[in-house]
Amino acid sequence: MRTDYRKAILTMTGNSRSRGLEAASVDVPRPADFEDFWTETLRLLDDVPARPALTHLPERSTDRVDVYELHYTGFQDVRVAAWCTMPVDAARTGPLPAVVHIPGYISEPSILKSWSERGYLTLGLAPRGKLRSNEVVNPGYPGLLTADITDRFAYAYRGFYLDVVRALDVVAALPQVDTERIGIWGSSQGGGLGIIAAALRPGVVKAFAAGAPYLCGIMDATRLTHSYPYEEITEFLRVHPDLTDAVTETVAYYDGMNFAPAVQAPSLVYLGLEDDVCPPETGFAVYRALGGVKELHTFPRCGHDAGLRWVIPEVERFLDGHLNPAGTRDGAHA
Repeated sequence: MRTDYRKAILTMTGNSRSRGLEAASVDVPRPADFEDFWTETLRLLDDVPARPALTHLPERSTDRVDVYELHYTGFQDVRVAAWCTMPVDAARTGPLPAVVHIPGYISEPSILKSWSERGYLTLGLAPRGKLRSNEVVNPGYPGLLTADITDRFAYAYRGFYLDVVRALDVVAALPQVDTERIGIWGSSQGGGLGIIAAALRPGVVKAFAAGAPYLCGIMDATRLTHSYPYEEITEFLRVHPDLTDAVTETVAYYDGMNFAPAVQAPSLVYLGLEDDVCPPETGFAVYRALGGVKELHTFPRCGHDAGLRWVIPEVERFLDGHLNPAGTRDGAHA
């Protein structure tokens, strides 16, 4: 039986805390040329050949899962790396559902063998600045959030966002993948970028799960928390208070709140009510703004992990329901 975590919160903690967070105002200005900016940015990406290359890694593979290293070319000709896994019989079983996993701010990509054991082709993405993708662009952690933050055209996250978009395009072009069954999963930075990628590639993303979404309500978050990464902006503006308007203008082009209404894919969002990294106020706000069919899971007394111990079965259930991997056992997530 499916657990109603929202009801569990009201039972365990009362509803005042949840209602206060849920009702908090998060105000993100939407630039007048927001859509034009991203249309042109995507056009620039499309002008760059992807040149994907898959290399089989026998030492990382098992008798059930093949592991590959994938490289492709992204925005500004930066080569990007990822781990790719698929069932060993992928060629025989036909087109597979695919899940792209986006890492957190300081995290490195995972090799998702367990997902391939259940019938998925997976991609553990390492956008620019991550290990194996940092030869050209390497702003550091901390560093990424404020790298060229006063210029929307040069901002480091412009290429970072496009690395995720290009990953979706590369996955969709793989002969092993069913293009009608592609999903995204991630938490923190991975959660925020899942929302953004679903908005930028609505025809590709069929479902996504986003935990503790980062990069949503960015300037409000700097006032709601003093934890990193958002503290990078606070520290930057402490030294450069005269650049506050420029920073606010730039991040509005990259804020998940401005992407969320364009989302069409079904989504699952999960939040920890004691999160001091990505304030839950911003999580509730971006959930309200999301287009498409959506469901929300909130966890009392959980911080930035956003109830990870309990929510993983729900993430699997949700994505399995929309992407239908052949390896999913009947009733496994009922």
